[in-house]
Amino acid sequence: MLYRALADLVLAAHLAFILFVVLGALLVAAHPRLAWVHLPCAAWGAFVELSGVICPLTLLENRLRRLGGQAGYPGGFVAHYLTAVIYPAGLTRGAQLVLGTVVVALNAVVYWRLLRHRARLRDVAG
Repeated sequence: MLYRALADLVLAAHLAFILFVVLGALLVAAHPRLAWVHLPCAAWGAFVELSGVICPLTLLENRLRRLGGQAGYPGGFVAHYLTAVIYPAGLTRGAQLVLGTVVVALNAVVYWRLLRHRARLRDVAG
């Protein structure tokens, strides 16, 4: 029972991490110091998607599920939990590359706009 609860906690943390990777730049707009946390997280998320490695949180969740008497699952978090919603036919390597590229592009656009806005504020103040 404890292992299952811990696996569910890891699952929730994993989902929160993914949401932070994808949307965290929007939080940085309101709280610029979060960039020091978000940029490494976004880089890790993009690396996992673009390289095809399995995230350690997936491995931890699977281990906890097995210890709790449940079956783990093959592949990564995205492949297991989000594939049916996003890619009903299955997550392909090409789809992973698209996801990783979207993460990088979305964050690059938001950070570019934030930096441009800050530069304009400096010009006005200076």
